[in-house]
Amino acid sequence: MAKRDYYEILGVTKSASPEEIKKAYRKLAIQYHPDKNPDNPEAEEKFKEAAEAYEVLSNQEKRQRYDQFGHQGLGGNGGYSGGGMNMEDIFSQFGDIFGGGGFESFFGGGRGGRRTKKGTNLRVKLKLNLKEIANGVEKKIKVKRHVLAEGVTFTTCSTCHGSGQIKKVVNTMLGQMVSASTCHVCGGNGQIVDKKPAEADARGLILKEEVIAINIPAGVADGMQLSMSGKGNETAGGVPGDLLIVIEEIEDNTLHRDGNNVVYDLYVSFIDAAIGAQIEVPTIDGKVKIKLDQGTQSGKILRLKGKGIRDINGYSRGDQLIHVNVWTPKQLSKEERQLLESLRNSENFKPDPGTSEKSFFDKMKEFF
Repeated sequence: MAKRDYYEILGVTKSASPEEIKKAYRKLAIQYHPDKNPDNPEAEEKFKEAAEAYEVLSNQEKRQRYDQFGHQGLGGNGGYSGGGMNMEDIFSQFGDIFGGGGFESFFGGGRGGRRTKKGTNLRVKLKLNLKEIANGVEKKIKVKRHVLAEGVTFTTCSTCHGSGQIKKVVNTMLGQMVSASTCHVCGGNGQIVDKKPAEADARGLILKEEVIAINIPAGVADGMQLSMSGKGNETAGGVPGDLLIVIEEIEDNTLHRDGNNVVYDLYVSFIDAAIGAQIEVPTIDGKVKIKLDQGTQSGKILRLKGKGIRDINGYSRGDQLIHVNVWTPKQLSKEERQLLESLRNSENFKPDPGTSEKSFFDKMKEFF
Protein backbone atom coordinates (compact mmCIF):
# COMPACT_ATOMS: atom_id res chain seq x y z
CA MET A 1 0.00 0.00 0.00
CA ALA A 2 1.41 3.39 -1.02
CA LYS A 3 2.28 5.82 1.73
CA ARG A 4 0.17 8.96 2.07
CA ASP A 5 1.71 12.37 1.57
CA TYR A 6 3.01 13.72 4.91
CA TYR A 7 1.60 17.20 4.30
CA GLU A 8 -1.79 15.66 3.52
CA ILE A 9 -1.69 13.62 6.74
CA LEU A 10 -1.12 16.73 8.88
CA GLY A 11 -3.48 18.83 6.79
CA VAL A 12 -0.93 21.56 6.00
CA THR A 13 0.54 23.02 2.82
CA LYS A 14 4.12 22.52 1.64
CA SER A 15 4.89 26.11 2.63
CA ALA A 16 3.73 25.56 6.24
CA SER A 17 5.97 26.99 8.96
CA PRO A 18 7.46 24.78 11.72
CA GLU A 19 4.93 26.21 14.18
CA GLU A 20 2.02 25.37 11.86
CA ILE A 21 3.31 21.83 11.47
CA LYS A 22 3.69 21.42 15.23
CA LYS A 23 0.21 22.79 15.85
CA ALA A 24 -1.34 20.46 13.27
CA TYR A 25 0.43 17.42 14.76
CA ARG A 26 -0.61 18.37 18.30
CA LYS A 27 -4.25 18.52 17.19
CA LEU A 28 -4.10 15.05 15.60
CA ALA A 29 -2.16 13.58 18.52
CA ILE A 30 -4.89 14.73 20.91
CA GLN A 31 -7.63 13.37 18.64
CA TYR A 32 -6.11 9.91 18.15
CA HIS A 33 -4.13 9.44 21.40
CA PRO A 34 -4.39 5.79 22.63
CA ASP A 35 -5.52 6.91 26.08
CA LYS A 36 -8.52 8.63 24.51
CA ASN A 37 -9.17 5.74 22.10
CA PRO A 38 -8.55 2.50 24.03
CA ASP A 39 -8.72 -0.73 22.01
CA ASN A 40 -9.13 1.20 18.76
CA PRO A 41 -6.57 -0.07 16.19
CA GLU A 42 -7.66 2.49 13.57
CA ALA A 43 -7.05 5.42 15.93
CA GLU A 44 -3.67 3.96 16.93
CA GLU A 45 -2.62 3.71 13.28
CA LYS A 46 -3.65 7.32 12.64
CA PHE A 47 -1.72 8.33 15.76
CA LYS A 48 1.40 6.57 14.42
CA GLU A 49 0.87 8.00 10.93
CA ALA A 50 0.68 11.56 12.27
CA ALA A 51 3.81 11.03 14.39
CA GLU A 52 5.69 9.65 11.40
CA ALA A 53 4.74 12.69 9.31
CA TYR A 54 5.76 15.05 12.10
CA GLU A 55 9.06 13.22 12.64
CA VAL A 56 10.05 14.08 9.06
CA LEU A 57 8.48 17.51 8.55
CA SER A 58 9.70 18.88 11.90
CA ASN A 59 13.30 18.09 10.91
CA GLN A 60 14.69 20.62 8.42
CA GLU A 61 17.12 18.18 6.78
CA LYS A 62 14.60 15.35 6.47
CA ARG A 63 11.91 17.72 5.22
CA GLN A 64 14.25 19.02 2.50
CA ARG A 65 15.04 15.45 1.35
CA TYR A 66 11.34 14.55 1.42
CA ASP A 67 10.39 17.64 -0.63
CA GLN A 68 13.03 16.73 -3.21
CA PHE A 69 12.80 12.94 -3.37
CA GLY A 70 9.55 11.96 -1.61
CA HIS A 71 9.31 8.83 0.55
CA GLN A 72 12.18 7.14 -1.32
CA GLY A 73 14.52 9.91 -0.18
CA LEU A 74 13.97 8.64 3.38
CA GLY A 75 14.49 5.01 2.51
CA GLY A 76 10.95 4.08 1.52
CA ASN A 77 9.38 1.16 3.39
CA GLY A 78 12.60 -0.69 4.11
CA GLY A 79 12.82 0.03 7.82
CA TYR A 80 14.31 3.47 7.46
CA SER A 81 13.19 6.71 9.00
CA GLY A 82 9.62 7.30 7.95
CA GLY A 83 9.13 3.55 7.58
CA GLY A 84 6.83 2.73 10.52
CA MET A 85 7.31 4.11 14.04
CA ASN A 86 6.36 2.16 17.13
CA MET A 87 4.67 3.60 20.22
CA GLU A 88 7.89 3.65 22.24
CA ASP A 89 9.58 5.72 19.50
CA ILE A 90 6.73 8.20 19.52
CA PHE A 91 6.57 8.76 23.27
CA SER A 92 10.37 8.88 23.44
CA GLN A 93 10.76 11.51 20.73
CA PHE A 94 7.61 13.60 20.99
CA GLY A 95 6.49 13.21 24.60
CA ASP A 96 7.01 16.92 25.19
CA ILE A 97 4.89 18.11 22.26
CA PHE A 98 2.27 19.48 24.67
CA GLY A 99 4.81 21.45 26.71
CA GLY A 100 6.60 20.62 29.94
CA GLY A 101 4.07 18.02 31.10
CA GLY A 102 4.21 15.83 27.98
CA PHE A 103 1.50 13.42 26.83
CA GLU A 104 1.21 11.94 30.28
CA SER A 105 0.27 15.12 32.18
CA PHE A 106 -2.14 16.14 29.40
CA PHE A 107 -4.06 12.89 29.77
CA GLY A 108 -3.78 12.64 33.53
CA GLY A 109 -0.67 10.51 33.87
CA GLY A 110 -2.08 7.46 32.11
CA ARG A 111 1.41 6.29 31.12
CA GLY A 112 3.15 6.74 34.44
CA GLY A 113 4.57 10.19 33.84
CA ARG A 114 7.91 8.86 32.59
CA ARG A 115 9.40 9.61 29.22
CA THR A 116 11.11 6.65 27.57
CA LYS A 117 14.82 7.14 27.05
CA LYS A 118 16.37 6.49 23.64
CA GLY A 119 19.85 5.13 22.95
CA THR A 120 22.39 7.11 20.97
CA ASN A 121 22.52 7.00 17.18
CA LEU A 122 25.34 5.46 15.17
CA ARG A 123 26.62 6.92 11.91
CA VAL A 124 28.39 4.97 9.15
CA LYS A 125 29.61 5.90 5.67
CA LEU A 126 28.72 3.58 2.81
CA LYS A 127 30.62 3.74 -0.48
CA LEU A 128 28.66 2.82 -3.62
CA ASN A 129 29.73 2.60 -7.25
CA LEU A 130 27.66 3.97 -10.12
CA LYS A 131 26.02 0.64 -10.96
CA GLU A 132 24.90 0.13 -7.34
CA ILE A 133 23.49 3.65 -7.22
CA ALA A 134 21.71 3.24 -10.55
CA ASN A 135 19.93 -0.03 -9.75
CA GLY A 136 19.80 -0.19 -5.95
CA VAL A 137 21.64 -2.80 -3.91
CA GLU A 138 21.64 -4.75 -0.66
CA LYS A 139 24.79 -4.22 1.39
CA LYS A 140 25.89 -6.09 4.49
CA ILE A 141 28.06 -4.08 6.85
CA LYS A 142 29.67 -4.75 10.22
CA VAL A 143 28.58 -2.39 12.98
CA LYS A 144 29.80 -2.23 16.56
CA ARG A 145 26.95 -1.21 18.86
CA HIS A 146 26.23 -1.22 22.58
CA VAL A 147 23.66 -3.86 23.52
CA LEU A 148 22.30 -5.12 26.83
CA ALA A 149 24.39 -8.01 28.14
CA GLU A 150 22.75 -11.34 28.89
CA GLY A 151 21.87 -11.82 32.54
CA VAL A 152 21.43 -8.12 33.35
CA THR A 153 18.65 -7.45 35.85
CA PHE A 154 17.21 -4.15 36.99
CA THR A 155 15.68 -2.79 40.13
CA THR A 156 13.43 0.22 40.70
CA CYS A 157 15.37 3.43 41.28
CA SER A 158 15.12 4.32 44.97
CA THR A 159 15.64 8.01 44.28
CA CYS A 160 12.66 8.59 41.96
CA HIS A 161 10.78 5.40 42.91
CA GLY A 162 10.46 4.36 39.28
CA SER A 163 8.94 7.59 37.95
CA GLY A 164 12.12 8.76 36.21
CA GLN A 165 11.54 12.26 37.59
CA ILE A 166 12.32 14.12 40.77
CA LYS A 167 9.61 16.53 41.84
CA LYS A 168 10.33 19.55 43.95
CA VAL A 169 7.79 21.76 45.73
CA VAL A 170 8.70 25.45 45.93
CA ASN A 171 6.79 28.04 47.96
CA THR A 172 6.19 31.26 46.03
CA MET A 173 4.06 34.38 46.38
CA LEU A 174 1.43 32.63 44.26
CA GLY A 175 1.44 29.53 46.40
CA GLN A 176 3.18 26.20 46.01
CA MET A 177 4.71 25.38 42.61
CA VAL A 178 5.77 21.86 41.62
CA SER A 179 8.72 21.43 39.25
CA ALA A 180 9.95 18.15 37.80
CA SER A 181 13.40 17.24 36.51
CA THR A 182 14.97 14.06 35.14
CA CYS A 183 16.30 11.77 37.85
CA HIS A 184 20.09 12.12 38.00
CA VAL A 185 20.55 8.58 39.31
CA CYS A 186 18.69 6.52 36.68
CA GLY A 187 18.77 9.09 33.89
CA GLY A 188 14.99 9.08 33.60
CA ASN A 189 14.64 5.30 33.09
CA GLY A 190 13.12 4.65 36.51
CA GLN A 191 15.38 1.62 36.85
CA ILE A 192 19.02 0.96 37.72
CA VAL A 193 21.22 -2.06 37.13
CA ASP A 194 20.88 -4.64 39.88
CA LYS A 195 23.06 -7.49 38.59
CA LYS A 196 25.32 -7.70 35.56
CA PRO A 197 28.07 -9.92 34.12
CA ALA A 198 31.69 -8.88 34.64
CA GLU A 199 32.20 -7.82 31.01
CA ALA A 200 29.30 -5.33 31.06
CA ASP A 201 29.75 -1.67 31.95
CA ALA A 202 27.91 0.18 34.71
CA ARG A 203 24.87 0.53 32.43
CA GLY A 204 24.72 -3.23 31.78
CA LEU A 205 25.93 -2.80 28.17
CA ILE A 206 28.57 -4.60 26.13
CA LEU A 207 30.08 -3.66 22.76
CA LYS A 208 28.99 -6.19 20.15
CA GLU A 209 29.79 -6.44 16.44
CA GLU A 210 26.80 -7.24 14.23
CA VAL A 211 26.32 -7.78 10.50
CA ILE A 212 23.41 -5.65 9.31
CA ALA A 213 21.78 -5.92 5.86
CA ILE A 214 20.92 -2.57 4.33
CA ASN A 215 18.61 -2.23 1.31
CA ILE A 216 19.74 0.85 -0.62
CA PRO A 217 17.08 2.22 -3.00
CA ALA A 218 18.07 3.07 -6.57
CA GLY A 219 18.92 6.71 -7.28
CA VAL A 220 20.55 7.76 -4.02
CA ALA A 221 23.07 10.60 -4.25
CA ASP A 222 26.38 11.49 -2.65
CA GLY A 223 25.85 12.92 0.84
CA MET A 224 22.32 11.56 1.21
CA GLN A 225 21.56 10.12 4.66
CA LEU A 226 19.32 7.12 5.31
CA SER A 227 18.20 5.96 8.74
CA MET A 228 17.47 2.45 10.06
CA SER A 229 15.26 2.62 13.14
CA GLY A 230 16.39 0.71 16.22
CA LYS A 231 19.81 -0.30 14.89
CA GLY A 232 21.81 2.15 17.01
CA ASN A 233 23.03 1.77 20.59
CA GLU A 234 20.70 0.21 23.13
CA THR A 235 20.03 1.77 26.52
CA ALA A 236 18.87 0.26 29.78
CA GLY A 237 15.12 0.61 30.20
CA GLY A 238 14.68 2.47 26.89
CA VAL A 239 14.56 1.99 23.14
CA PRO A 240 17.58 1.64 20.82
CA GLY A 241 18.88 4.57 18.82
CA ASP A 242 19.04 4.60 15.01
CA LEU A 243 21.72 3.69 12.50
CA LEU A 244 22.42 6.61 10.15
CA ILE A 245 23.88 5.67 6.74
CA VAL A 246 25.67 8.41 4.80
CA ILE A 247 26.07 7.68 1.08
CA GLU A 248 29.46 8.20 -0.58
CA GLU A 249 29.53 7.96 -4.37
CA ILE A 250 32.66 6.37 -5.85
CA GLU A 251 33.68 8.33 -8.93
CA ASP A 252 33.66 6.24 -12.11
CA ASN A 253 36.66 6.46 -14.44
CA THR A 254 34.63 6.56 -17.65
CA LEU A 255 31.00 7.38 -16.88
CA HIS A 256 30.02 10.64 -15.20
CA ARG A 257 26.74 11.32 -13.44
CA ASP A 258 24.65 14.39 -14.24
CA GLY A 259 21.45 14.14 -12.21
CA ASN A 260 19.78 10.94 -13.40
CA ASN A 261 21.67 11.01 -16.71
CA VAL A 262 25.06 9.46 -17.36
CA VAL A 263 27.56 11.18 -19.66
CA TYR A 264 30.29 9.42 -21.66
CA ASP A 265 33.00 11.10 -23.75
CA LEU A 266 33.54 9.09 -26.93
CA TYR A 267 36.70 9.74 -28.92
CA VAL A 268 36.65 8.57 -32.56
CA SER A 269 39.11 8.80 -35.41
CA PHE A 270 38.63 11.17 -38.29
CA ILE A 271 38.16 8.17 -40.59
CA ASP A 272 35.36 6.62 -38.47
CA ALA A 273 33.63 9.99 -38.24
CA ALA A 274 33.88 10.49 -42.01
CA ILE A 275 32.75 7.07 -43.27
CA GLY A 276 30.80 5.78 -40.24
CA ALA A 277 31.45 2.79 -37.98
CA GLN A 278 30.06 0.33 -35.40
CA ILE A 279 31.59 1.29 -32.05
CA GLU A 280 31.40 -0.37 -28.63
CA VAL A 281 30.74 1.92 -25.67
CA PRO A 282 30.44 1.23 -21.92
CA THR A 283 27.17 1.69 -20.03
CA ILE A 284 26.13 1.10 -16.41
CA ASP A 285 24.80 -2.34 -17.36
CA GLY A 286 27.71 -3.38 -19.61
CA LYS A 287 29.05 -2.67 -23.08
CA VAL A 288 26.74 -1.99 -26.06
CA LYS A 289 27.36 -1.30 -29.75
CA ILE A 290 26.22 1.93 -31.34
CA LYS A 291 26.15 3.05 -34.97
CA LEU A 292 28.23 6.11 -35.85
CA ASP A 293 26.69 7.67 -38.96
CA GLN A 294 28.75 8.79 -41.93
CA GLY A 295 29.80 12.43 -41.60
CA THR A 296 29.39 12.61 -37.79
CA GLN A 297 30.67 15.94 -36.52
CA SER A 298 32.73 16.49 -33.38
CA GLY A 299 30.48 17.67 -30.55
CA LYS A 300 27.46 15.63 -31.63
CA ILE A 301 25.49 14.18 -28.69
CA LEU A 302 23.96 10.72 -29.00
CA ARG A 303 21.32 9.47 -26.57
CA LEU A 304 20.83 5.94 -25.21
CA LYS A 305 17.30 5.96 -23.82
CA GLY A 306 16.87 4.47 -20.33
CA LYS A 307 20.58 3.72 -19.80
CA GLY A 308 20.97 6.21 -16.95
CA ILE A 309 20.06 6.14 -13.24
CA ARG A 310 16.67 5.23 -11.78
CA ASP A 311 14.79 8.10 -10.18
CA ILE A 312 14.72 7.73 -6.40
CA ASN A 313 11.16 9.04 -6.29
CA GLY A 314 9.62 6.99 -9.08
CA TYR A 315 10.02 4.33 -11.74
CA SER A 316 11.54 6.42 -14.53
CA ARG A 317 15.18 6.19 -15.51
CA GLY A 318 17.59 8.70 -16.96
CA ASP A 319 19.50 8.35 -20.25
CA GLN A 320 23.11 7.94 -21.27
CA LEU A 321 24.41 10.86 -23.31
CA ILE A 322 27.39 10.17 -25.56
CA HIS A 323 29.48 13.22 -26.44
CA VAL A 324 31.35 12.56 -29.70
CA ASN A 325 34.87 13.96 -29.98
CA VAL A 326 36.69 13.57 -33.32
CA TRP A 327 40.32 12.89 -32.52
CA THR A 328 42.90 14.87 -34.52
CA PRO A 329 46.30 13.11 -34.85
CA LYS A 330 49.15 15.03 -33.23
CA GLN A 331 51.88 13.36 -35.28
CA LEU A 332 51.88 12.19 -38.91
CA SER A 333 54.27 10.10 -40.94
CA LYS A 334 55.59 11.42 -44.27
CA GLU A 335 53.19 9.18 -46.20
CA GLU A 336 50.19 10.22 -44.08
CA ARG A 337 50.99 13.89 -44.53
CA GLN A 338 51.29 13.50 -48.29
CA LEU A 339 47.96 11.64 -48.43
CA LEU A 340 46.16 14.37 -46.47
CA GLU A 341 47.85 17.13 -48.51
CA SER A 342 46.43 15.54 -51.65
CA LEU A 343 42.94 15.87 -50.15
CA ARG A 344 43.32 19.40 -48.80
CA ASN A 345 41.68 21.10 -51.76
CA SER A 346 38.92 18.53 -52.24
CA GLU A 347 35.46 20.14 -52.04
CA ASN A 348 34.23 17.47 -49.58
CA PHE A 349 36.99 18.37 -47.09
CA LYS A 350 36.16 22.06 -46.91
CA PRO A 351 34.10 23.05 -43.82
CA ASP A 352 30.54 23.91 -44.81
CA PRO A 353 28.28 23.74 -41.72
CA GLY A 354 25.26 25.40 -43.33
CA THR A 355 22.11 26.34 -41.46
CA SER A 356 21.18 22.74 -40.51
CA GLU A 357 24.18 22.37 -38.17
CA LYS A 358 23.33 23.30 -34.57
CA SER A 359 25.75 25.25 -32.40
CA PHE A 360 27.07 23.75 -29.16
CA PHE A 361 24.63 25.82 -27.08
CA ASP A 362 21.69 24.74 -29.25
CA LYS A 363 22.65 21.11 -28.68
CA MET A 364 22.80 21.59 -24.91
CA LYS A 365 19.36 23.20 -24.93
CA GLU A 366 18.00 20.25 -26.91
CA PHE A 367 19.29 17.58 -24.55
CA PHE A 368 18.89 19.37 -21.22
